[in-house]
Amino acid sequence: MRTSTLVRTMLCGIGAALLCKQPFAATAAYPDKPVRLVVPFAAGGPADVVAREIGLALGKELGQPVVVDNLGGGAGLPAMNAVTRAAPDGYTLLFAASGNIVIQPLLTKGVGDAAKRLSPVGMVSTSPHVLVVSAKLPVHNAAELIAYAKANPGKVYFGSAGVGGLAHLGMEQFKATARIDIGHVPYKGTSQVVNDLVSGEVQALFTSYPSLKGMIEKGAIRAIGVTAPSTSPSLKNIPVISNSGLPGFQYTTWYGIYSTAGTPAPVMKRLNDVLINIGSDKVLRDRLDAQGVDLHVTSAEELNAQARQETAQWSKVIRSANVTLN
Repeated sequence: MRTSTLVRTMLCGIGAALLCKQPFAATAAYPDKPVRLVVPFAAGGPADVVAREIGLALGKELGQPVVVDNLGGGAGLPAMNAVTRAAPDGYTLLFAASGNIVIQPLLTKGVGDAAKRLSPVGMVSTSPHVLVVSAKLPVHNAAELIAYAKANPGKVYFGSAGVGGLAHLGMEQFKATARIDIGHVPYKGTSQVVNDLVSGEVQALFTSYPSLKGMIEKGAIRAIGVTAPSTSPSLKNIPVISNSGLPGFQYTTWYGIYSTAGTPAPVMKRLNDVLINIGSDKVLRDRLDAQGVDLHVTSAEELNAQARQETAQWSKVIRSANVTLN
């Protein structure tokens, strides 16, 4: 073999080896720049508050800033597309609510397609919904609300932030489990529901605690139950609905982190290891407790199993109540 040919062959071999090693070097250094955390909700809402707390904790563990990017609307699809269309390198993550991953795919085909192009990193928190009623309604627990609805058929209306949301489906499950006649009034946001709840235009609402805390403390609305047990001190004096009038009724909402499908396994492991570490952060736990949110970190496999179980649960509710998005 001529010398020039031998040199070219050696150089090609070295170049190929470097190319092969490049992805491994990149994942070993992860992260070496800021990480984008896409939130499918507007800034200032409950999801955004939790996302920013988690983002700060993640940034400290990763040694790089975690930048929260709010892309609300569109049933979460714009935010999900921003992640699924990003490079699968762990630098663009989705801070998803259970509704984005479980409920909306059952109602909107585009969301379901996008969800299939995501990979779970792990769950970060859970929280029950709080059942509140107008202070003008003469009920103080779930049993009294059920009795009141049975004595006044067609006169109890639940508000929600929109058709097909978790608050709406929770109401449908409550209605079916209790076998009562209650109506649904969809709004374009929780704040509008709360205004009408205070005035007595609607009588009840399921939603997350942070959006209700101020009105509850003022006595304008009354908290009469939570949809599942919680470790949060903020919820300790509110009875669990399944223990106070409606056995078998239970659900929670949760937040989890997802990456683009195809993200290298070492990066996914690094992210989950970091989540596990912040799961023992007492300061973070206390800050979330104040929001009625339980810090609850899981593996990717556990998050997948939870999503499958809830998909079956809410699929049944959607079919039984004939819920559709027009």
